[in-house]
Amino acid sequence: MKTREEAVRYGLSFPEVYRDEPFHDPNWTVIRKKKSRKVFLWIFEREGYIWLNVKADPEWRDFWREVYPSVIPAYHLNKKHWNSIILDGSVPEEKIQQMIGESYDLVEG
Repeated sequence: MKTREEAVRYGLSFPEVYRDEPFHDPNWTVIRKKKSRKVFLWIFEREGYIWLNVKADPEWRDFWREVYPSVIPAYHLNKKHWNSIILDGSVPEEKIQQMIGESYDLVEG
């Protein structure tokens, strides 16, 4: 996964979700759960890469950060509960998908 479109397509593959651009800024795309309207996937471009913000279980949060240098404390979100994944090609696609899935499961709604 390297592009915004790939991230959006994968985020929309989960049940009962929708795409939103809440800041009226085309750089920021979010995928929300329909029932609660809560975001589980933030997608934006920064420093020449697409970044994803995903909610992380505190027990796994540091594991992801230690194993992959391009998984860091979340940009613009609570760093205790969210990670940023920089799509620079260093994190295997199945791990990115796993982190997005965990975020979906952790967000209410």
